Amino acid sequence: MTDEKTLYGQAKRYARVGTAMAGIGARLGASRYLGRKLDNTKYAEELTQALGGLKGPVMKVAQILATIPDAIPKEYADELRQLQTNAPPMGFPFVRRRMKAELGAAWESRFESFERDAAHAASLGQVHRALLTDGARVACKLQYPEMSSAIEADLRQLKLVFSIYHRYDNAISTRQIHAELSERLREELDYAREARAIALYAHMLREEPLVTVPETVPDLCTKRLLTMRWLDGRALLDFREADLETRNAIATAMFRAWYTPFYYYGVIHGDPHLGNYSVRDDLGINLLDFGCIRVFPPRFVEGVIELYHALDEDDRDRAVYAYECWGFDNLDHDTLEVLNIWARFLYKPLMEDKIQKIQDQETGRYGAEVAAKVHKELKRVGGVEPPREFVLMDRAAIGLGSVFMHLKAEINWHRMFHDLIADFDPARLTARQADALAVAQLDG
Repeated sequence: MTDEKTLYGQAKRYARVGTAMAGIGARLGASRYLGRKLDNTKYAEELTQALGGLKGPVMKVAQILATIPDAIPKEYADELRQLQTNAPPMGFPFVRRRMKAELGAAWESRFESFERDAAHAASLGQVHRALLTDGARVACKLQYPEMSSAIEADLRQLKLVFSIYHRYDNAISTRQIHAELSERLREELDYAREARAIALYAHMLREEPLVTVPETVPDLCTKRLLTMRWLDGRALLDFREADLETRNAIATAMFRAWYTPFYYYGVIHGDPHLGNYSVRDDLGINLLDFGCIRVFPPRFVEGVIELYHALDEDDRDRAVYAYECWGFDNLDHDTLEVLNIWARFLYKPLMEDKIQKIQDQETGRYGAEVAAKVHKELKRVGGVEPPREFVLMDRAAIGLGSVFMHLKAEINWHRMFHDLIADFDPARLTARQADALAVAQLDG
């Protein structure tokens, strides 16, 4: 009963997170009433301290929000970006209880050995190395207790955070952001669904030699236990000082791993966190953690490509059509121009047929300056509500761009992009997507 959506479980969560939120909310109200300026930096630090000691979705949401430009104030994003996904792991008594609940009292007989200490610990679960009786090395991902109640409690607290923010800044409506994050987080609780997502990626990337997807062990998988063949690899950041050829090879593999599924099947890995992939000895990559997978309508993918052509040809009508494909409605001229400022920043590396870095500057300062300008202009024109699909797509683009910045890769991004979209046809993508989802037995 510990993992059910119990009133007790949610009440505990509210008490731990809600106190921090309520305090900040009260200070915001007082600052508005008394005409005082809210010290975002100070209270962002308090919020980070309150969230940093918690496992679970509140930490994951915080990290997601910190990568979405202007979803929350800059001071909050700067602080939340420091939260670590390697939270302290649960002890072996929890592991023993979880494994018994998922595989039965004789669970240890299913393994030749099972490491007591976690190899990795993250926001929703932790991973243990193990050896099967046939000698195969595996990774067992166990979900933390009470995650379902934690999800529901944290999503309600997140709505409170958004409402606080919206009181003094309505440049970007957070309604659809909350709806999208809510659905994706609930999906992440279902490890059986993640196993099907792994099968989907194995199918989509079956002809990509640069990318390895783990193989699941079906009879050792449940909704709260995911067992996969262990993949050897080194951390991506280990290669920051490698030679340029090595860094470019890794970046190319990363580009293919993320965007082949998107442009061919309308699917994206929505969590481009540095811990979610490792580098093989041959400089290919292991793609890991398939809890946050987004399946897009083919029309959304068409919009991404159409906006590229609109910017390239300075075609306003084509840009309007592209944004409509994404779900933006009734865009006036001023709002369109503001959105195009951000679009030109994201598409810039794709526009010129030359070898270049993902952006000219060595840091993300330029991107932050563009985001600040867009935010200011959106306030001026009355704000905008991003469609749900836009949330993770924007996050993935920014997250993957930061990976390329870490690697200091110098590649012809224009040609890699054109190789993927050269034969784009919405009808063909629709058929491929339907076939792939059927193979994986995954809903769209």
